[in-house]
Amino acid sequence: MQKTSALRLRTNRARLGHKARYALQHPERVLPYLRRAGRDGWLRLRYRGSHVAYYRAVMASDTARSPEAAVGGRPSHERWLAIGQLQFDYLQQHGLKPENRMLEIGCGNLRAGWRFIQYLDPGHYYGIDISPDILIEAKKTLVRYGLQEKVPHLTPVDNLKLDFLPDAYFTVVHAHSVFSHSPLEVIDECLSNVGRVLAPGGFFDFTFDRTEGSEHQVLREDFYYRTETLIRLAEKHGLVARFMDDWEQTWHPQSKIRITHAATDPATERPADAVRA
Repeated sequence: MQKTSALRLRTNRARLGHKARYALQHPERVLPYLRRAGRDGWLRLRYRGSHVAYYRAVMASDTARSPEAAVGGRPSHERWLAIGQLQFDYLQQHGLKPENRMLEIGCGNLRAGWRFIQYLDPGHYYGIDISPDILIEAKKTLVRYGLQEKVPHLTPVDNLKLDFLPDAYFTVVHAHSVFSHSPLEVIDECLSNVGRVLAPGGFFDFTFDRTEGSEHQVLREDFYYRTETLIRLAEKHGLVARFMDDWEQTWHPQSKIRITHAATDPATERPADAVRA
């Protein structure tokens, strides 16, 4: 069953009316929301002008409470496993091969990463994240699953310029629940640089929170974008973006776009087909 609905896609979660209705329907979530709002307000003041520094502090706070909940979703090990399995299964069904060289942006504590590492040839996984705290948890995940001989790379970053990585090296780039927490300038920075590290014939898959109404954000943590906005942004940097319709049939609440170099995408002869209104 399709996960989205017209009403959900038009909802503006930043509006006071929506917040009031949600509070009435879910009174048990009001106090946690207020705590989160207070914490985020303080962190935004402290790290004013740098979204990355602000969100790194958010991740440090969330990781201290629950590493698995910090990477998204409810604090349930079963859900952590299920979301990781969903990512792995989808990517394997859509082109991932053991010989691929994979860059995972926002690898977190390897919710999906440990499966990618297990599947890929040794040394072919490179995970980056803005949070040193969550990367420490990622190392624990490696040990838990006995993946040391796969020799994965895990690196903290403070931006998405990717300037320390080689040209045309990665055949697969992956970012799950990263752009859903990123303002447009951070996404633009990533898209302006990912084409350089993406090998010919490679692809970059990312998820995002989709809206068909007004683009908005909640607490500077959750950002909602129209599909056309992200596709146009990719095109600005000479890339082709394709909305992945079949991801919409999964149970995950986000949407997915695939980025390729223009010369390698079969849809480039009909670029209008890449956009889903």
